[in-house]
Amino acid sequence: MVFRRWLRDCIGFMSARHRDLTVSDFSLPAIIIGLLIGCLLCFTNLYFGLQTGFISMMSLQSALIGYLVSRMLPTPLSPQEIILVQATATATGTMPLAAGFVGILPALGLINEERDGSPPIHLSWVAGIGWSCAVAFFGVFLSPPIRKQVIIEEELAFPSGTATAQLISVLHNLPPPETNLRRRKGYQSIEDEEDGEVARESGETTPRETTPLQGPEITPTASWHELLWSFVASGLLTLSAYFFPVIFAIPIFGNYLAREWAWSFTPSLSYVGQGIIMGFPTTLSMNMGMLVGWGILSPMAKFSGWAPGPVGDMTSGSRGWILWVSLAIMCADSLVSLLPVVWEFLVDTTLRLKRGSSAQLEGKDYGETETPDRLVPGRWIIIGWSVSVVVGIFLVWVVFGHEGIKPVATFAGYILGGLLSVLAVRALGETDINPVSGLGKISQLFFAWIQPGNIVANIIAGGVAEAGAQQAGDLMQDLKTGHLCGASPRALFYGQLIGSTVSIFVTTTAYSLYTRVYPIPGPSFPAPTAYVWLSFARLLRDGQLPENSSAFMIVFAAVFALIAAVKVYAVKKAVWWGVWIPSGVAFAIGFLNTPSFSIARLIGGILEYVFRTRYARSGGDIRLIVVASGFVLGEGVISVVSLILKTFGVGVASCWGCGQSGLCGGCPS
Repeated sequence: MVFRRWLRDCIGFMSARHRDLTVSDFSLPAIIIGLLIGCLLCFTNLYFGLQTGFISMMSLQSALIGYLVSRMLPTPLSPQEIILVQATATATGTMPLAAGFVGILPALGLINEERDGSPPIHLSWVAGIGWSCAVAFFGVFLSPPIRKQVIIEEELAFPSGTATAQLISVLHNLPPPETNLRRRKGYQSIEDEEDGEVARESGETTPRETTPLQGPEITPTASWHELLWSFVASGLLTLSAYFFPVIFAIPIFGNYLAREWAWSFTPSLSYVGQGIIMGFPTTLSMNMGMLVGWGILSPMAKFSGWAPGPVGDMTSGSRGWILWVSLAIMCADSLVSLLPVVWEFLVDTTLRLKRGSSAQLEGKDYGETETPDRLVPGRWIIIGWSVSVVVGIFLVWVVFGHEGIKPVATFAGYILGGLLSVLAVRALGETDINPVSGLGKISQLFFAWIQPGNIVANIIAGGVAEAGAQQAGDLMQDLKTGHLCGASPRALFYGQLIGSTVSIFVTTTAYSLYTRVYPIPGPSFPAPTAYVWLSFARLLRDGQLPENSSAFMIVFAAVFALIAAVKVYAVKKAVWWGVWIPSGVAFAIGFLNTPSFSIARLIGGILEYVFRTRYARSGGDIRLIVVASGFVLGEGVISVVSLILKTFGVGVASCWGCGQSGLCGGCPS
């Protein structure tokens, strides 16, 4: 109640004064609410990204929470302003991935001078700000120029953006948006398995009705109660686990397997919430990977002498050994998934040129649906992208020096990142998967040729490509939602820029606090994707692989290349069994994370499936999504409290029952 009163007093008086701005649908209350939600998501994504490599875009959840908050204002926000809220929130919340705080920067800290020819790089707060500014904006300028092509002319699905538009329509009791999805997409359940959000929504074409959409009963008071109790429950469990680490490291298969083989269980409500959001098919794929990686390959590597070190060691242990198999799976899956996108891009471009000529002869208009005052002017795009690249090259040179990466090479990285971002947008529109990791690997391959032997340059170049693809994809999802619900593209563009700017300081500050208190990578925050970046860079430099890992990499890459091809075919043909084909990326994440992370997510996935098939009142029943959002946000927010306690020297109350020699991250070794 105190928070609601404070929010009403601080924001409410502005709502009436900022309705009629120059930019339609742009309002200060929407921006403030979006930033508040985005900051919570930023801490949450940084926390879980460093733990598991998983980053959630949370666009659906941002729109939902924004709607609930806006209902407390004297004048609730319009549907278009709610879209601005979620656009600002997602731009703020995904910076940990876009700027590489969960992968790139920890990887630079793992560099070994004797092995890699360069000392480890640990950025200060100021240097972190500089690096973030270098990569935080150029991807934002890549989406508006291709918006007309992919959203209006080709009508790509962008299922998460479409799902958010449909949710907003339900919340505001509006006619459903005219999605006009091409029938060949046939999405019944679509997962985003890439370091980020997984959303599901029907892809059936929905005719526009003349009567309001009658969705399930959604009362703000009931939704607030569900969000609040789930938030409190998750937060209390997280705080309890800080003082008694065994709560999040239960040796369900015995202390020996927990201590020696990392088989424990983390009953985190946040992981359960993530599983609900990801859905049952994705969590099932992840746990299949967990069983194969940790139940078969890990013991095989250990007992065969291929990985003689401790199981959890990323250098000499079986966890580091199965990492290479995981990398092969991700690369194969990403490559096969991208090939049809590249082919369709070439075909569609050719057809568009022919169609454009025919349309001119026949007098047909395939023009823009928005008025110029609601669009992002072309000169803004040219100037903004040019300035962001020039400033970015300078900042990268200042932060990493000439020996880190040459300015010419950085410029090539921005150009390559821009080209790969187009593929990322198309892949996202086709499949709801933004293959940022796969595109980063392509950039690393390219830079292994430009600056051979330079580990630092290789990782940085991959980070630039990843940042561009992430930001371009995020904004295009928002633009799809805005197109369906009539929101101003220019307002969403502003929201993305504002959210990214604020998140630079929020993310860098949070990461600096974490690195002062915890070793990263370390027991509490293993940062698994950091090892992926560094291992791939080392492989490109010297080609050395752990003993007998190459054969397994080839076999698993071939198998999952075939599986990915079948999955692409199944999705395009809209067959019902397509969603049950294992996802290569999710399968590989099961290798990267210890079993404790995957089991809890499977519980969430099962809950989602049971609720959706047996208890959901209708296709738009969002009760479970509200609860899942509270679970995720609760642990993410209370993690800040844990960080403060750790900073002031408040340690665990008891390590009783842990018995894992520090693997839980709370007990001393």
